[in-house]
Amino acid sequence: MTVATSPAKINVAKVAFTSLAASSIEWYDFFIYGTAAALVFPKLFFAASLPPAVAQLAAFSTFAVGFIARPVGGVVFGHFGDLVGRKKALVTALLMMGLATTAVGLLPSYAMAGIMAPLLLIALRFVQGLAVGGQWGGAMLLAFENAPPKQRGFYGSFAQMGVPAGVVLANLIFIVIDKQVAPENFLIWGWRIPFLLSIVLVGLGLYVQLKLEDTAEYQALQALEAKQHEAAAKALAAEKGVSLDKAKAQLRAAKGSPILKVIAKHPKEILLAAGAFVAANGTFYLMINYALAYATDPHHGPHVARPVILWAVVLGALISAPFLPLMAALSDRVGRRSVFMSGAVAMGLWSLVFFKLIETGEFPLMLLAIAVGSIFNNCMYGPQAALMAELFDTEFRYSGASLGYQIGAIFGGGFAPIIATALFAKYATSMAVSGYMVVLCAVSLLSVFLLAETHSKAHRDAMAVS
Repeated sequence: MTVATSPAKINVAKVAFTSLAASSIEWYDFFIYGTAAALVFPKLFFAASLPPAVAQLAAFSTFAVGFIARPVGGVVFGHFGDLVGRKKALVTALLMMGLATTAVGLLPSYAMAGIMAPLLLIALRFVQGLAVGGQWGGAMLLAFENAPPKQRGFYGSFAQMGVPAGVVLANLIFIVIDKQVAPENFLIWGWRIPFLLSIVLVGLGLYVQLKLEDTAEYQALQALEAKQHEAAAKALAAEKGVSLDKAKAQLRAAKGSPILKVIAKHPKEILLAAGAFVAANGTFYLMINYALAYATDPHHGPHVARPVILWAVVLGALISAPFLPLMAALSDRVGRRSVFMSGAVAMGLWSLVFFKLIETGEFPLMLLAIAVGSIFNNCMYGPQAALMAELFDTEFRYSGASLGYQIGAIFGGGFAPIIATALFAKYATSMAVSGYMVVLCAVSLLSVFLLAETHSKAHRDAMAVS
């Protein structure tokens, strides 16, 4: 059941920018872990006797733990987001992420705590994964369900824009610290600063809790369900000869889980939504995480200085960021599928030259590789929020969209750096990694091709409101 509501009384801009802020800081927390896993964690959280390639694989494995946890977070937060509200689920996710990321900055190294160091790191990374698994659905629906029906692609992209914002924030903070802190101190305590700054997310969570209402569409659904529940309870009480309170309790117990309902009703849509996401997610992490490790590798990569490739990532994200809302707005006009599929084809072709440009070690060419790749990636990621949300009705939208998104994240970005590292180790050429990127794009292209166009649903909602 999709509920049409008028957004006239909602300050959509305020809600959208709050969604952007929440998403930006949450993804900053998630991304600083990836940056640290590429540059710092192999030396700090694993035995010094490990070969560098093995330590790097181990660090990327802890990175992947967050992705394994994301569908679990999507299920848990989706369930409660559909039952008790988008806002409460989002606030809980923000608090979890802020506290877990701050705790990473307080962990002892392997030299200090031995095997407990990587075990604690893995546990906190799992909590990060749970939190981000719940955050995306909450932040996205905060904007999407409050937006005018014909602009849901555009406003839904505000939660998506948190990704490039998080990339810029995460890499800028490492650049500043790298410049201000001596190398030996960077490994001892400098790397901890970006994690400790994550306590800011706790404050933002409290702001959302105190200052924002739940989405207009969810509130309308709750009001409608309350009326239906009251009428059904009265009928049941009269039929069974029980009290009204007992009848209401029986109906609540029979209501069932939103996550089970959406899995039973829309298994195809969940799987295709997951397939649609693997390219955007997988190629993204290969460009911002694996490329960091590869570019700074003294044995196989071009061995550029750490700030050089970090600046390429930052500027690439800044150059490509405007294309994200532009592609989302375009999808409001021409449809989600055509924009998304164009991005998948373009990204697949660009994958064939991406690492060749990185291997030059020349800053302008590395920047070109990341900026153009990120633009093509945003052609997929921009309309994705609206595409996924429109696949599911309001009553289980948080569950369905989150589950599709987070399953795609596992098979897309979760194992991408590990697979890329293993492919390069086996074939000794970056073309093997480029081929892997092409396969990811082909999977997403086929998945979106098999999905029905969704933006027509927003237009029907607009007709219902008018």
